[in-house]
Amino acid sequence: MLAIGLAIYTRQVYLSLAAGIWIGWTIILGWNPIAGLGGAVEATVNTVTDPGNARVLMFTFAIGALIALVEANGGVRGFVRWVEERQWVDDGRKAQVLAWVIGVVIFIESNITVLVAGSICRPLFDRYRVSREKLAYLVDSTSAPVCILIPFNAWGAYILGVLATLGVREPVSVLVASIPLNFYALAALAIAGFSAFRQVDIGPMKAAQRRTAEGMLHWEHSVALADPEDMAPPPREGMPLRPANMIVPIVVMVAMMPVSMYVTGNGDLMAGSGSTSVLWAVLTAIGVAWLLSLGQRLLDLEALSRASLKGAGALTGMALVLLFAITLAAVTVEMGTGEYVAGIVGGRVPLPVLLPLLFLVAGGIAFATGSSWGTFGIMLPMAVPLAATLGLSATPFIAAVLSGGVFGDHASPISDTTIISSLASASDHIEHVRTQIPYALLAGAAAIVGFALTGTWMTL
Repeated sequence: MLAIGLAIYTRQVYLSLAAGIWIGWTIILGWNPIAGLGGAVEATVNTVTDPGNARVLMFTFAIGALIALVEANGGVRGFVRWVEERQWVDDGRKAQVLAWVIGVVIFIESNITVLVAGSICRPLFDRYRVSREKLAYLVDSTSAPVCILIPFNAWGAYILGVLATLGVREPVSVLVASIPLNFYALAALAIAGFSAFRQVDIGPMKAAQRRTAEGMLHWEHSVALADPEDMAPPPREGMPLRPANMIVPIVVMVAMMPVSMYVTGNGDLMAGSGSTSVLWAVLTAIGVAWLLSLGQRLLDLEALSRASLKGAGALTGMALVLLFAITLAAVTVEMGTGEYVAGIVGGRVPLPVLLPLLFLVAGGIAFATGSSWGTFGIMLPMAVPLAATLGLSATPFIAAVLSGGVFGDHASPISDTTIISSLASASDHIEHVRTQIPYALLAGAAAIVGFALTGTWMTL
């Protein structure tokens, strides 16, 4: 309750998660706040020293390094020029479809999805007078919603870590089974695809598109966020811009995921280690990016190191959220919080109401904190024991929490994905939030109906 209350009041996810860890250990250690502080520090240290958790944290820094490398070696700009020269995109509709497709294909991590799709498509949207708000919406709607539907990436590794902490047997199978019930992600992705293919604009997006068609990139009162290239060293003057320097590392990274899952699972993909696989995949991609840059004499060792460190440092905040969220999940298990909440709610709230309620509560927390991963750390330790107490499968309960977390994150103006989407599209951040909200609410309404029907079916 402290973590949720602080998140809503302060909108500071770091403070809220840390406070939740502290008060948990204070209660465990006899309501001694000093001892609780010591227990919280030790619990956080234990989280870092756990091999699976350490791999997920290392992945977070590594993905930031990869984002910076493919920008610094000219890969991103080379791909943009390559697409333009071949005239694969020659109108606004194809530019929108390209943004949607890139978001679907690059599913390893939400921020790299946003940055790659935004960097490639922004010049094309400007050329064919499609609003930057539409680009921000499309890259935002194909980042977290796609990533949450693919278990073999960073999101999957994190969720599997939380589920394992909660004692879920065969967490990979459970997570895979929740995918068809992740109604918000499926609805958001479908609505974004329909909007791109059919060029459908609703609400404030329609006004933004009309403005852009008249030759205005922004409203007079709007201020675009800084260019996303500021997050990584730009390619040096005169450097040859080759699309392969971006395509090859990303293809290697995507291909390495199932290979790593197969190897770590001793021939069984579903038994593989998600945290090990995502780390192997991104480190392999970084190695390929280094070799390409050195082999073509684009960057020397010093420049490669500098770019990698700058990119890794840019994702320090995300790594901190991960650390605190996993630690909070472990604290709630130690306290038996999930079982306690399940005992209060179990049998009192009918399933057709309970599943939509879980979705809305998770959505509210994610909206207030701007963190879907932090929301998962707070809500999954409540949802899983609740399902066990009711003697039901945990799958729809997990799906409701995951859906709600993505919904709140998608709609939140303080979400890192929402902010990076504005950054990647070089659009005004508030305008991105305003134009995206109607689409998010439409998908949210579809999710509520889906969970209500699921609850009704489970009671039959």
